[in-house]
Amino acid sequence: MNSLFYIIVTILAAQFILETVLDYLNAQRYGDPVPDELNTIFNAEEYKKSQAYKKTNYRFGLLTSTFSLLLTLGFLVLGGFEWVDQIARNITANPILIALLFFGIIMIGSDIVTLPFSYYATFVIEEKFGFNKTTKGTFFMDKLKGWGMMALVGGGLLALIIWFFERAGSNFWLYAWVLVAVFTLFMNLFYSKLIVPLFNKLTPLEAGGLKTKIENYAENVGFELQNIFVIDGSKRSTKANAYFSGFGKEKRITLYDTLIDDLEEEEIVAVLAHEVGHYKRKHIVFNLAASILLTGLTLFLLSLFINNPEVSLAIGVSQPSFHAALIGFGILYSPISEVTGLIMNHLSRKFEYQADDYAKNTYAASPLITSLKKLSKNSLSNLTPHPAYVFMHYSHPPLIARIRNLKRL
Repeated sequence: MNSLFYIIVTILAAQFILETVLDYLNAQRYGDPVPDELNTIFNAEEYKKSQAYKKTNYRFGLLTSTFSLLLTLGFLVLGGFEWVDQIARNITANPILIALLFFGIIMIGSDIVTLPFSYYATFVIEEKFGFNKTTKGTFFMDKLKGWGMMALVGGGLLALIIWFFERAGSNFWLYAWVLVAVFTLFMNLFYSKLIVPLFNKLTPLEAGGLKTKIENYAENVGFELQNIFVIDGSKRSTKANAYFSGFGKEKRITLYDTLIDDLEEEEIVAVLAHEVGHYKRKHIVFNLAASILLTGLTLFLLSLFINNPEVSLAIGVSQPSFHAALIGFGILYSPISEVTGLIMNHLSRKFEYQADDYAKNTYAASPLITSLKKLSKNSLSNLTPHPAYVFMHYSHPPLIARIRNLKRL
């Protein structure tokens, strides 16, 4: 147990304490009076249900986070990483295959161990409050598909990065950066076309009043749009959403079928006007560029640690390796990740205001306000979050802040 081991344990414990305190502060606000602008969202019985939902998730989140911390610390102290490393080395001597087996065992093993929590969240909590539409068959099939995607995509990227490391040494990060940047661009372009259909059914929006209104709005603001799809989100949940993906000829808008059921046509167009605002304000390009730059920074810092045997030893692995050092570095880097996450969340909240302003100025504020209220009601969202929790975790401003901004002249 070297000094890095104690630093790693301190980081894990500090993160747990910080998150626990933030969750506690947020939970203390559940009973606060609802702002006047939001007092029509819930009636007394609905608000009681929303509070019960938040309290249930709070208690369950505390249980799962405590279990996760104890599992990780136990794995560190009892030599779990060394045990997995030896299993992989007994199967093969190829460093790339060892790394793939090492991460495969850990990730799938972790997923299996935490499966009861995921199952309970879906089929007990979400079911109790009327959100769950997932069948047990879909639940387990999603797990298998997720493992397959992890093995194919994650394993492929990891294998290439280790291959770069073996041939370029500490300069591997430059080649890995290019690889990840190309992959990120590819996924931004084709994720909805290639990955989403593996889990959900996508169908073009049928001709009719809604499609006509969307196309008319897009034409009015000079937004070329050919791809409007509906996704069967109701297959898993009653919660609604809409998102914009891709750019250039590959850009598309995807509407959840639950969104179409929950909102009026004018409200749906207002939601899409918000999404168009993100595109017009170059938020998508900025986020993509920021993601690639942050990846470069992370890989550069990794290159400074990867050849230090102390990093592997810190997690209890006796034979230093790229894959063991990657685990140790991931934990050591997490405080930096927290800081960059705070910055990106701050910018994201700012971008949400800008997208709302765009929708207000090019379409109308009123239908966007009513749509936000309906979506908040249907998801039993927290109307009175603690400011510290918002600062640390919210990528979108709280509902009351968005409505006040939309009402501002």
